[in-house]
Amino acid sequence: MRLLDTTWTSLGYLVAAVCFILALKGLSSPATARRGNLIGAAGAMLAVLVAFLSTDLKHVLLILLAIAVGTALGVPAARRVAMTQMPQLVALFNGVGGAAAALVAGLELTRTMSLPGVGQVSALVMGNTGSFAYAPLSGSTFVPPVTGTAYVAAAAGAFTVLVGAVSFAGSVVTFAKLQEIMTTRPVTFPGGPVVFGGSLAVAVGLAVAIVLDVRNGEVNGLLVLALALVSMLVGVLFVLPVGGADVPIVISLLNAFTGLTVAASGYVLDNVLLLVAGTLVGASGTILTRLMAAAMGRSLASILFGAFRQKAAGPAGPGEERPVRSGSPEDVAILLGYARKVIIVPGYGLAVAQAQHTIRELAELLEARGVEVLYGIHPVAGRMPGHMNVLLAEANVPYEALKEMDEVNPQFATTDVALVVGANDVVNPAAKTTPGAPIYGMPILEVSQAKQVVFLKRSMRPGFAGIENELLYDPKTTLLFGDAKESLTKVVASVKGL
Repeated sequence: MRLLDTTWTSLGYLVAAVCFILALKGLSSPATARRGNLIGAAGAMLAVLVAFLSTDLKHVLLILLAIAVGTALGVPAARRVAMTQMPQLVALFNGVGGAAAALVAGLELTRTMSLPGVGQVSALVMGNTGSFAYAPLSGSTFVPPVTGTAYVAAAAGAFTVLVGAVSFAGSVVTFAKLQEIMTTRPVTFPGGPVVFGGSLAVAVGLAVAIVLDVRNGEVNGLLVLALALVSMLVGVLFVLPVGGADVPIVISLLNAFTGLTVAASGYVLDNVLLLVAGTLVGASGTILTRLMAAAMGRSLASILFGAFRQKAAGPAGPGEERPVRSGSPEDVAILLGYARKVIIVPGYGLAVAQAQHTIRELAELLEARGVEVLYGIHPVAGRMPGHMNVLLAEANVPYEALKEMDEVNPQFATTDVALVVGANDVVNPAAKTTPGAPIYGMPILEVSQAKQVVFLKRSMRPGFAGIENELLYDPKTTLLFGDAKESLTKVVASVKGL
């Protein structure tokens, strides 16, 4: 028994699909992002409700149990996660999405149905719509014909298992890198490309074997399990060679992979909404990946496999042994308070310290003294696209004060002080001067062109890419050590006293 018939189900899915499209449009601008997010959430809720009401109610208890477990796990995790850990949460959610799609496809591949006069037959043999013409023969065994649609559905199912498992395992590795559970450096080993290529070839071969196995009337569950396991190995090998600075790009790529698996599972389940939603996620994830790769100044192939073709940069040296010029909050306050133009460069350290409100207060104090204050935003500052934009918007920093890299770089030459708060790799000259460095080729914010540079850092520890920043040792650079929020609070107090 179902509470919604096919017509109402299709209408509900159509409305939900429109909501998803409008949500993506809204998210394209900071002015409409909140509204877009709410529209997307409403569309997702509508989709879940329609799917629930259009399902046979004999499964209602299992569905409610699954919803309860998911809610119990998801809500606390989303509410407690810090802004600095949002990329890790995105990686995990993305991985769970890929795993869910792979699991559903695997179950569908091995599911059997009972036909009168025929017996147990693979659901895929019946075709995607679950129907075909047959004539049971009395006293004989009848093998139903395998339709072309069944082969296509089997291919879609195998594709979903393969790519979904890759996305799941790869996302787990990206989580471990971002959380620094494992090294953030590229992990390579002799013969790595051969092992990766061989594993991928085996996975593709198993997927083809699954499609061909449909001829026998039922897909072998061991083939599906083997495909999932080998694909997870491919996912791990796919992400291991990626350095920490490039992990956000891989997360975006894996998100596109998950979208493709959802779209493919939509075909397997004959669900139009999954097709639409998966296609939207796959397309937007692909576009974002290309934009982020362009922001890094490298090709996607170089980001993914560059570690195999170049010598890894050596570990950062003991920076504490080299002379640097450190200052006090009062010194920094004087530099800022009597400047004509200041550009603030926020980074991950600002997010860790939750110092966005303090930096806004400092900017307002400087503006009250007639200082021009801008914020230089690198496309991949932090550990996810738009990380700094969201962080500063939380502190009500005017969006027009946020300047993207291409717009702000020409202004550093006329800037009295560049104040770098918790950023490192996105201002590191090694991106231009050190071939073989993990960030070599990445466009950076040209803070070195400013008359004075102030770094707020906890220590001399290198950035997420694991390499030293020579700008720290430049004679015109002043370092203020300590927690960013505490340091900025002292600077604010000193500016007030000028």
